[in-house]
Amino acid sequence: MAIVLQKGQRIDLTKGNPGLEKIMVGLGWDPIQRKSGGLLGMFGGGGNANFDIDASVIMLQDDKFVSNENLIYFGNLQSSCGSIVHTGDNLTGEGEGDDEQILINLKSIPSHINKLVFVVNIYDCVARKQDFGMVENAFIRVVNSATREELLKFNLSEDYSGSTSLTVAEIYRHGSDWKFAAVGTGTRDTGLRELVRRYT
Repeated sequence: MAIVLQKGQRIDLTKGNPGLEKIMVGLGWDPIQRKSGGLLGMFGGGGNANFDIDASVIMLQDDKFVSNENLIYFGNLQSSCGSIVHTGDNLTGEGEGDDEQILINLKSIPSHINKLVFVVNIYDCVARKQDFGMVENAFIRVVNSATREELLKFNLSEDYSGSTSLTVAEIYRHGSDWKFAAVGTGTRDTGLRELVRRYT
């Protein structure tokens, strides 16, 4: 049974799961389905338009972003060390389950990387007049790749109206172990470049 986390909670990933090396981080969301003809329809936004939400991983060294190769996203699907692999971009958010998945080998992450930050942003959010108030059922979950067991899940149940990007969660080193932090912070950053700049 997966542990369900609330915003702000932290949990040991590896300490409570001896031998855990490979994990799958799944992120999902659904556009809110609104009837056409309302305010959102008039202004071009809303659940009836395609929602292209992109999940990315920012690899930090001493809590800082130091190199473009440490950014894993739809334009760079694998870290140079091979420890993180993004399985690809979902352009609509339609369907059940994970919309995007990221495969991580914790043992292979270089020792100088101390934190992985998981972020999502809405592609072309300004032109499409879209924000996360138009999205529901957003979540992040961690699965043990070896056993397929879901270890934890964090549902982003807040009202994120006005937010165009979210810092969803962090996986970070704590001594020789890895921990998971449920963050769930919305920002008005309009693209991945702005999100990354917060860590430079």
